[in-house]
Amino acid sequence: MEGIYQHFRKEEYAFIDQVLDLAIQVENEYTPRLTEFLDPRQRFIAETVVGGYEAMEITFFGGSEFTERKRALIYPDYYMPEEKDFQISLFHIRYPVKFTTLTHQKILGTLMSLGIRREAFGDILNQGEEWQFFVDAEMAHYVTSQLEKIGKVNVTLEEVSLRDALIVQEEWEEQMITTSSLRLDGVLSNVLHLSRQKAKQMIQAGLVKVNWKVVENPDFECEEADILSARGYGRIKLIQIHGRTKKDKIRMNIGFLK
Repeated sequence: MEGIYQHFRKEEYAFIDQVLDLAIQVENEYTPRLTEFLDPRQRFIAETVVGGYEAMEITFFGGSEFTERKRALIYPDYYMPEEKDFQISLFHIRYPVKFTTLTHQKILGTLMSLGIRREAFGDILNQGEEWQFFVDAEMAHYVTSQLEKIGKVNVTLEEVSLRDALIVQEEWEEQMITTSSLRLDGVLSNVLHLSRQKAKQMIQAGLVKVNWKVVENPDFECEEADILSARGYGRIKLIQIHGRTKKDKIRMNIGFLK
């Protein structure tokens, strides 16, 4: 498996090591192993790593069909995974709707303030005034015992069946752009119609993420399928990178999250 690293960025090596460690445990002990909640990039890496092993499978589940963050179960090929193997709880947030408005940021900030790592939480779902979130079932009791307020608002958490998860589907609006290079500041300035300097300042200020991780280096090289997000501007997917134009610009299909 030594050659697996050459296909990924250096900052992803630590995560590759985690997955390799789980795969070795599955291979040696012949029992399933479960990861924390993974973003789509991490899932791609995990699938690639496990794909190098014979008689081993990997399956992802985040609590419902439409989740972005999912847990991975790595298991011997004789094993038949069940939903309960993923150990996911779903909570509905009950709050005084008439007197306050909840946001994704407020909810996530409150959950993180409990001292629990982000990887223990799955998606935060929203439909109108309704809010739900997925969490590692092992943390469920702690969360319910600790979380009484979001901001200054009293809330109650009600554990509900995964079958009752709100259905939230992503939609991407595609368009074609050209850029002089795949440097992060260049791509961002073209996509968001900003000056190169403004894009560079945003990156260096820690306001830009690539594949769900903050990147502060404007020289960072983007690749096909990367997901970029800039605070205040939403999320962008580099869907497909094409060849160069006659003026030596790089053509690419991008998508904006609606």
